[in-house]
Amino acid sequence: MTGSQQSARTSGKAASGKAAAGGPARARGSGGKAAAVAAATPEGAFPAPDHDHGRCASDAMALAEQLCARRGERLTPIRRTILSALLASHKPVGAYEIIDRVAEGGGRPAPITVYRALDFLREQGLVHRIESRNAFLACVHPHEDGEFAVFLICESCGAVGEGSGRDVAEALKASARAAGFAPRNPVIEIGGICAHCRNV
Repeated sequence: MTGSQQSARTSGKAASGKAAAGGPARARGSGGKAAAVAAATPEGAFPAPDHDHGRCASDAMALAEQLCARRGERLTPIRRTILSALLASHKPVGAYEIIDRVAEGGGRPAPITVYRALDFLREQGLVHRIESRNAFLACVHPHEDGEFAVFLICESCGAVGEGSGRDVAEALKASARAAGFAPRNPVIEIGGICAHCRNV
């Protein structure tokens, strides 16, 4: 996702929000809204620990190739390499950790090269920036322009699931419109414990 982002984080029973559009601003959330997001989120938001991750990553790469081809964009070797490094797990990865992962397979890319590739991948909706972690996450779900993305961040295992929160999204859009504010590619981040970790 690109442009300014509006993000809200909810952790445990207390909730707090953070919205960004050029500069950060703070707002209060509510446990009720967090529950609405969770209720609208399928259990499959977090892949099972024993899922076929190789196929998961392969399908996501194939989707990326199709999207770029359809848009007339180039998924160059370095862009593909950066995306592949992010697809290695369902956890957000910092830019310098990406560099380390890429270096394991060959040469060490310059930071500016990695950031440029990340910018492209974000513009195409293939990678998201997780603001609360200052890290990046490969997207395995296609999004429409302007669609709210809801990230469920497990504070135990570090995995990030992606869910739907239409009811909350509509409420936030209405609030933004009332304030004369035009959100671009808003993101909601919710901290908590995933079902897999709760069942351990």
